[in-house]
Amino acid sequence: MKVMRLEKNVPIENKPLKSVKIAIPEPGDKEIRIKISSCGVCHTDLDVIEGRLKSILPVVPGHQIIGKVEKTGPSTSKFKHGDRVGIAWIYSSCGRCNFCLSGHENLCNDFRGTGCDVNGGYAEYIVVREDFAYSIPDRFSDTNAPPLLCAGAIGYRALRLTGLTDGKTLGLFGFGASAHIVIQIVKHKFPNSKVFVFTRAEQIEHQNLALKLGADWVGATGKEPPQKLDCAIDFTPVWKPIVESLKVMEKGGRIVINAIRKENYDKDYLLEIDYPSHLWLEKEIKSVANITRRDAEEFLPLAAEIPIVPEVQEFELEQANEALILLKQGKIQGAAVLRI
Repeated sequence: MKVMRLEKNVPIENKPLKSVKIAIPEPGDKEIRIKISSCGVCHTDLDVIEGRLKSILPVVPGHQIIGKVEKTGPSTSKFKHGDRVGIAWIYSSCGRCNFCLSGHENLCNDFRGTGCDVNGGYAEYIVVREDFAYSIPDRFSDTNAPPLLCAGAIGYRALRLTGLTDGKTLGLFGFGASAHIVIQIVKHKFPNSKVFVFTRAEQIEHQNLALKLGADWVGATGKEPPQKLDCAIDFTPVWKPIVESLKVMEKGGRIVINAIRKENYDKDYLLEIDYPSHLWLEKEIKSVANITRRDAEEFLPLAAEIPIVPEVQEFELEQANEALILLKQGKIQGAAVLRI
């Protein structure tokens, strides 16, 4: 089968993903083989490619996978041939530790990420345990469904962790694939809440998209919003939004960091955190680590109910490098999706 594979960690500008042929995997016990039709492109893929996130090498990236069951292994019962399914970032966990048994499998020491610890979706086929695959609602096409599996599911988890209730004010720092889905969830579940969106000053198109999707205010990170935030989500790879959010956070507020890694080039910005003015009065900083199966299983039906309408830009599989470069430059509107 044809894949786009990473051999070594280098900046994406070097176009490190190479088109190669590898063997089609065979499903084992309780596994299914999926013929992939599309795969989303994510900032986490950049972290894998550029080495900020440790992965196996060589590796096929991609963890927002849509396709149809093409073959089933022994003892499978959840899906049958021809079913349309999705695979998310969580490829597997041990199922035995206290984290797994308490529904926190995202924290399992044996957590394996799709397209990181195992080959992912920049490929024609993939094998996965059927318990880690999800039915995709008919409402979504193969090309607009991929963002729901990562940007949507992890955004749903981050939103849940903010503790937002109807009528409270939410800040979104960065407005890419995940944030543009989160705002649609908020407008559906919390109609009396205000959403303030913060982006880089030059990201006018991102700001316009936020307004189109119902943002109550948009502005550059560092600007003073109309009122203080009760909670916030930071979707960016840098530190500045965290500090700026704490400046405009209401007492008892919480910011949830929806990122696996933070870039180091502005690490000294953290030195500007002043405990009395930024963190005192019970303000909180909380991180999100991976997702659980529950996140995907709860979010996908909700996305169909709303319905969530992901904004996507489509690319061919062989254009994976180019899509990732545009993503790094902040030039993707909504989410990028590879057609397989």
